[in-house]
Amino acid sequence: MRTVTTATALAVLLSSAALTAAPAFADTSKALPVKSAGDVVADGTHHKVFVSDPANGKIVVTDYSGTVLKQLTSLPGVTDLALSADSGTLYAAVPAGGAIVAFDTVTGTETARWSVGPNPVYLTVMDGRLWFGYGDAGSGGNIGSVDLTDPEHKISLALDTGTSWFSAPMLSGAAGVLVAGMPEQSPSEMAVYDASSGTLTRTAHGSVEGSGLKELAVTPDGKDVVVANSYPYYQGVYKTADLTADGQYPANAYPDAVDIAPDGSVAAGISGSYEPDVYVFKPGSHTSVREYDFPSTSTGGNADLLAAGALAWAPDGSRLFAVTSNEDGAYRLRVLDAPTKAATVVKVDAPTSATRAHKLTVKGKVTSKAALPAGTRLTVTRTDLDSPKGKALPSVTAKADGTFSFTDTPPAGGKVTYTVACAGDADHAAGSGSDSVAVSRAKPALTVNNGGKVYAYGKNVKFTAHLGTTYKNRTVEIWADPFGSDKPNKLVKSGKVDSSGNLSVTLDLKRDAKVTAKFAGDSRYQPRSATSTVGARVSVSTSVSGHYKAKSAWGHTYYFFHKNKNPMFTTKMPYYPHRKQRFDFQVYYQGKWYPGDSQYFALGTDGRSRVQVTGNHAEDVGWRFRTRSDYINGSSGDTVNSTTYGAWKYFTFTG
Repeated sequence: MRTVTTATALAVLLSSAALTAAPAFADTSKALPVKSAGDVVADGTHHKVFVSDPANGKIVVTDYSGTVLKQLTSLPGVTDLALSADSGTLYAAVPAGGAIVAFDTVTGTETARWSVGPNPVYLTVMDGRLWFGYGDAGSGGNIGSVDLTDPEHKISLALDTGTSWFSAPMLSGAAGVLVAGMPEQSPSEMAVYDASSGTLTRTAHGSVEGSGLKELAVTPDGKDVVVANSYPYYQGVYKTADLTADGQYPANAYPDAVDIAPDGSVAAGISGSYEPDVYVFKPGSHTSVREYDFPSTSTGGNADLLAAGALAWAPDGSRLFAVTSNEDGAYRLRVLDAPTKAATVVKVDAPTSATRAHKLTVKGKVTSKAALPAGTRLTVTRTDLDSPKGKALPSVTAKADGTFSFTDTPPAGGKVTYTVACAGDADHAAGSGSDSVAVSRAKPALTVNNGGKVYAYGKNVKFTAHLGTTYKNRTVEIWADPFGSDKPNKLVKSGKVDSSGNLSVTLDLKRDAKVTAKFAGDSRYQPRSATSTVGARVSVSTSVSGHYKAKSAWGHTYYFFHKNKNPMFTTKMPYYPHRKQRFDFQVYYQGKWYPGDSQYFALGTDGRSRVQVTGNHAEDVGWRFRTRSDYINGSSGDTVNSTTYGAWKYFTFTG
């Protein structure tokens, strides 16, 4: 209960007391559950990829799409991997266990485990033997083998009797030639062996250009070895006969991977944030036919990097697998399709804007690292609002320089996209490009009535949206957004307009509201919306208590109070957090009503506010008073309704 004194009103005249008051390409990538990458190999028979994770001591097995199939665990420090000639067995070097472990590639079951001496790190399979580099800085390095043709799998150690390796040497072999190199050494020390007899006869030894050996790979014919040194910034080629230079595969800084496909295609990788990461060279060519620049998958935005030694060809050359990491420490297996086919780039240039049903010209150019054949045909597709799945247009022939152009008359407006595609061939990957043009659409008429009107609380009001001429779409949505953050904008009706273009809905207005009609547009008419903002008053009622009688007097109903009784006025209006009523108080004098100071009183959660008029009512006898409760938009604590004035309540005092 709040109180107010009659003296406040009288103060206007009598200086009395105051009121008181009481809320592009088909290339793909998938995440790998690893913390590091030691090696990656591809099984072409079973279409599986094996990735070793030294940090976690496990091997992750995926299919050719990168989907994880299995994880082989309890392999501390597992690094190099190798496959048997028939792809039936996977061999894994487990340095921390001093062992090489064999797994069935179909089931993932461990089939053998051989203790082979300290720190076996590097593996390669050749001519029925599994060759391995082992040893550490304390004991020095050497080369051993496991005879895979022997039922007992005889192990031979210390097969290199002429080279003093600092630690385990890196290995690669083909056609009876085994090449070894010392990782990270400067300059890079290498040795070549004739391994055709099952023993090792060193045929060449020395240093090659560069330092920081990351990986090496022997060509399928055994005549060359390709080396990925951190420096120089290319993958160097050396003859296995005498380790003399025999060319190079130009890449960039800093080379960290190389792998050679059975047909002689070379994949060269680098660890670089701002250059292509992988360079592919066809057999006999030292000019890359394809380059891959990995995007960023990190929160910081820096490009993903190729992990050292993490390139592997599918045996049939159809795919190249790469393991990358980002600056957040997350790894991915990237599957690069048709890597030996030259990328085909199609650039399309359409006008920025155009007029519907008027002719326009689209130009472009198709390019590739490998020359395109004369008369290359390009398919053209137009996608628009009338053909969201695309409509084939007449094909176009590229000129000798790769340029092309064609004309079209777009029947639909809005965003129109022209896609030009090259199918590709044995030497070229398919490629496509597109560009869009903003085609004009007419502006339809759309209105919604009742804007600016104010209605009584709870009034049922009919709103009508009117849509003018359109092409195909005759659907309109009507949304109602009551004022106040607690009430969402809501779709109240959606449907086709009638034959007069009208769609109506009746709303029960209890708050000010914004009513919006929306038209989504069609292929010839642009989207439109129209808004009508209307007001809703509050309901206000005031009851009087404490009087001893009420009767008609001076043209109104007056409430009569004894001078020793304080009048009580109870106001009710819809509750809203922090809402207050304004209590107006006036006194009648010499034919005119004079206002006292208005006062705001909070509503209870039941929407009620009680104000008691106090004072020395003996002094009020004979005076005529009136009070009114109001809701004032903004001043009453919120803005969800329109200003509403309650009815006056008249009263007086008697002796």
